[in-house]
Amino acid sequence: MRAILLAGGLGLFCTLLGTRWAIHVLVRKGYGQLIRDDGPTTHHTKRGTPTMGGLVIIVAVVVSYFGAKLLTGSPPSASALLLLALFVGLGAVGFVDDYIKIAKQRSLGLRSKAKFAGQTLIAVAFGWASLQFEDDRGVAPASPAISFIRVVSWELPTILVILWVLVMIAGTSNAVNLTDGLDGLATGASMMVFGAYTFMGIWQNNQFCVITPGPQCYQEVRDPLDLAVVAAAITGACFGFLWWNAAPAKIFMGDTGALSLGGAMAGMAVMTRTELLLVVLGGLFAMITLSVILQVGFFKLTKGRRLFRMAPLQHHFELLGWAEVTIVVRFWLISGICVALGLGTFYAEWVSGV
Repeated sequence: MRAILLAGGLGLFCTLLGTRWAIHVLVRKGYGQLIRDDGPTTHHTKRGTPTMGGLVIIVAVVVSYFGAKLLTGSPPSASALLLLALFVGLGAVGFVDDYIKIAKQRSLGLRSKAKFAGQTLIAVAFGWASLQFEDDRGVAPASPAISFIRVVSWELPTILVILWVLVMIAGTSNAVNLTDGLDGLATGASMMVFGAYTFMGIWQNNQFCVITPGPQCYQEVRDPLDLAVVAAAITGACFGFLWWNAAPAKIFMGDTGALSLGGAMAGMAVMTRTELLLVVLGGLFAMITLSVILQVGFFKLTKGRRLFRMAPLQHHFELLGWAEVTIVVRFWLISGICVALGLGTFYAEWVSGV
């Protein structure tokens, strides 16, 4: 528990102070956000706002995790190290994308195929490695079976497990990226989801079969408490970053932050054996992604008609005349409801014994 509190506190401290320094450096170097001309016209005032702030979140999470481990004298677990590798790896893909936008002065960075290739390489490596490193009980960081709140009774071949992990990571990282269109929206929603995973990791550890034997104890999860340390570090880092990212934003996380946070969500779901529950916990991200899918599908089926004024969904409400702050706060409320529903479902399963 001390490591969880330390990781969360250090993550908050690092981004709260580090982001201010990053803003100064990025402004001096001219690393500002480019705005698409086909987007809401109100966004043109944001042109030049420093981007790539996700670098601060990534550094803060890594520093706070290992700082907490050092201060408590506990060794890192295989699960946490793999999750951090996924977090940093996808952040690197996002960084390249952000840097190309700035260097070439265009609103689009990496080509879609190149970005997906980078995500695929990182996700496949993570999927394969997470099936290795079994502990003395023979439990690996990831399970070969798909899970909702616990794993199902049948297992998939290794290749299908890796493909499933790839779908989860690519889908979630892109979902957070789509949500990151308004000041503080993705940061605040991500903070809630990782806060939920902090609680779930603590609960799974407290009800761990080795510690608390019983009919409803968790035996298929490896390193739940250390995963909670990582989740707490990310929660704290997002909290501190939100101080500077809330409207009017002084800095944007960019693809660097969005891809890394989304990938970490998927990795956390895989390792806590709550893969399908992520759809509930991250309901806001799922809803915004679905709006893009529906918009594209409706456009093609009706030969040019649009279901929404603009996708992703948050921009539809902007074009309806809603203030940006109003949209962000109301979407945060939706995210909070989704997280509460996910946590309620998680706890209800344990209470009911189903």
